[in-house]
Amino acid sequence: MTYAVRYYTRTGNTKKLAEAMAAELGVEALPISQPVTEGVDVLFLGNSYYAFNIDKEVKQFIAGLDKSKVGKIVNFGSAAMLNSTYKKVKAEADKVGVAMDPTEFHCKGEFKGIHKGRPNADDVKAAATFAREYKNKNE
Repeated sequence: MTYAVRYYTRTGNTKKLAEAMAAELGVEALPISQPVTEGVDVLFLGNSYYAFNIDKEVKQFIAGLDKSKVGKIVNFGSAAMLNSTYKKVKAEADKVGVAMDPTEFHCKGEFKGIHKGRPNADDVKAAATFAREYKNKNE
């Protein structure tokens, strides 16, 4: 199995999770400004809600994915107010024909004092565990 990790963050929260996951997967966590040019079986894609939607940059990144190079997406992220971005990401992935894995990782994220300090060390550890268990289960 080959993996890639890309993330979008405004606060740095999703980057923390991405780096922990990437370390477990043996790859580098890169921002979505770095396109997926290599063929990968699984793309771990980190994002969050901004104004009740995923950011337009995330939508553009997904729109630019080549379904012949990305087997499927595993969604992950953090958010202060809302939960999973899975449905929003899946809607965009469906447009380009890239499959979504039904499993995902989500935790609370700090925003304007809400959930102060999140994601915390336990959240980052949980993200790493999620990636390790995903890899072990799928290889």
